Amino acid sequence: MDRPNIIFIICDQMRADALSCEGNPVSLTPNIDSLAAKGTRFRHGYSAVPSCLPARATMWTGQNQWHTGVLGMGRGQGPIPNDFPHTLAGELSAAGYRTHLVGKSHFHPYRTSMGFQSQELDESGRTLAQGYEDEYRKYFRDHAPEGVTPDDHGVNWNSWHARPWHLDEHLHPTAWTGSRAIEFLRTRDHSQPFFLNISFARPHSPYVPPKAYWDMYADEDMPAPHIGAWSGMHDDPETAADPNAWRGRMTPRQIERARAGYYGETSFIDTQIGRLINYMSRFDRDAWRNTWFVFVSDHGDMLGDHNLWRKTYAYEGSTRVPFIVMPPPALGAAARKVADEVVELRDIMPTLLDAAGVEAPPTMDGRSLLPLLSAPAPDWRTYLHGEHCWCYSPEQEMHFVTDGKRKLVWLPRLGVEQFFDLEADPGECEDLSSAPDRAEEVALWRGYLVKELEGRDCGWVKDGRPHCPEGDIVSSPYKQERWQVD
Repeated sequence: MDRPNIIFIICDQMRADALSCEGNPVSLTPNIDSLAAKGTRFRHGYSAVPSCLPARATMWTGQNQWHTGVLGMGRGQGPIPNDFPHTLAGELSAAGYRTHLVGKSHFHPYRTSMGFQSQELDESGRTLAQGYEDEYRKYFRDHAPEGVTPDDHGVNWNSWHARPWHLDEHLHPTAWTGSRAIEFLRTRDHSQPFFLNISFARPHSPYVPPKAYWDMYADEDMPAPHIGAWSGMHDDPETAADPNAWRGRMTPRQIERARAGYYGETSFIDTQIGRLINYMSRFDRDAWRNTWFVFVSDHGDMLGDHNLWRKTYAYEGSTRVPFIVMPPPALGAAARKVADEVVELRDIMPTLLDAAGVEAPPTMDGRSLLPLLSAPAPDWRTYLHGEHCWCYSPEQEMHFVTDGKRKLVWLPRLGVEQFFDLEADPGECEDLSSAPDRAEEVALWRGYLVKELEGRDCGWVKDGRPHCPEGDIVSSPYKQERWQVD
């Protein structure tokens, strides 16, 4: 068989439980569910640094966040470096793949290649302030009614407000991304294997799906947010009044509308994936039979869980992401439908290089997931360490360690420790950190965190416990220079 093609689909801010294959009782995602049915769904897939820039840095390098040098979006951080010695697209380009990105890149400076041979961008308006017009905005300008913009719905980029899209469906950025992906497949050089990254800028707010997709959910009973006894710490009426609030207790109606918009955006992405599958399976059958699909998100969205919105938090709504790997149909369905190992975005690059038969560079911390499609791996990682620096507020800076079944959370600026039994309490409503019968378990998981922080030699461990020096901002030494293997 010829070298396989690869389609790598990234969503922005899609939480794992937004999919019906993850048990969501309302959301309709039949095409993504089909990928999961033919492949392996990793139920403990995580984003270790759950916001756009740091998550994508790990994704494109196969490195953990300390080695990428990006520990969040906020104080002491910066954009994704553009001089990594090895990137996923760069390695595949060097190996003879035709590499193309459609949608959101979030690279810096604008148009940085990150190893891609070509890009068609939808940067959600962030380039307008710099005087650039990306391909989506140009398409919109050429096809929309005169004087109308993609932003006339009036909902901001980080708002929890929701409403239907104000124009025809084909003008929505999600539809444009789907169409351009299909056009790449239609016009590509068929003698060359391809790596196509489809990077949807949704369901990240604004929650403004086309009206037909809004109507799918507007009158449905939405799943209620998870609210624990500890969630009162984020019941902040003053912040909640902000249409772009990062926290605050909203009314049930406000939360239901936000979720209707969010699920509408999710289902509209699912439709674009269906369009792509339909095209390939009917008109490009050889490519369809020889293409790997990987579907993930860079991070989740709290959607009101624990009175929180957006991302950057240690909790499941923010950090657990959909993670699906589907082998080429010519190879048959994956043997394992659901895998329990804890996996992370750093595992994508080694997985796809393995699928392509390309030698892995030594700078990767992640591991190929291909063996896990067939059988459990007894030597898999015991836990995952995640974090996010101070972004919206010092209160939300965090570290966590988890295996998908237990989770310890540390909020360094508050001196707060939390412990959750995710098997019994997937919504993280009951904090067990002070439960006498969990003391040994908490100590074990605290030890994992201490081990990670001690390894950095950054002064954040004291007397064998995590310690936050007053006013100190942690930044990786690899923020300024690229990490190399000794």
